[in-house]
Amino acid sequence: MHMAKSTYYFEINKKDVIAERNQEILKEIQSIFESNKRRYGVRRVHQELRNRGYQVNHKRVQRLMHEAGLEGKCPKEKYHSYKGEVGKIADNIVNRDFSTTAPLEKWTTDVSQFNFSWGKCYLSPILDMNTNEIISYDLSKSLNLEQIDRMLNRAFDDFSKAVEEYIDYYNNKRIQAKTKWMPPVQYRIASMCLA
Repeated sequence: MHMAKSTYYFEINKKDVIAERNQEILKEIQSIFESNKRRYGVRRVHQELRNRGYQVNHKRVQRLMHEAGLEGKCPKEKYHSYKGEVGKIADNIVNRDFSTTAPLEKWTTDVSQFNFSWGKCYLSPILDMNTNEIISYDLSKSLNLEQIDRMLNRAFDDFSKAVEEYIDYYNNKRIQAKTKWMPPVQYRIASMCLA
């Protein structure tokens, strides 16, 4: 090959160092992925690596996650209610301007529908538009609150606990771009300290 011995060994050693470094990063990626209940995709895993002091390209993170079969969960389909007019329509005072200057200034809500073998469940959280923190939520088996069933109630008491755990995780651990890659509660505390 007409290559100096030293060049050959240098290139072999370089490949070993890169492979070793990739293994170290992959272990950290797996730790981040698992501690966030397998919900983080490439963007959040990459940012959390940066938060932990790793200088790594997002494409490398994407490749390592793909090779390891680590894929974040797709968002749940949102509930789409009846499009007609029912009752009185409230004034549009926000006018799609969701910008805020302080916590608790503007709140928003939406409904997510979950489909189970035993029926449907609806989650309606109130979200602070400044910190992305979930302030409160309502969980029900029907949108009109008229249907009550013992069997569904049991399946509901378990789902409610899972939602409560997820909201604690969302507020206290899940990093977001809007909150400067901090969890919402940490961002709120940091914002109040600066004020």
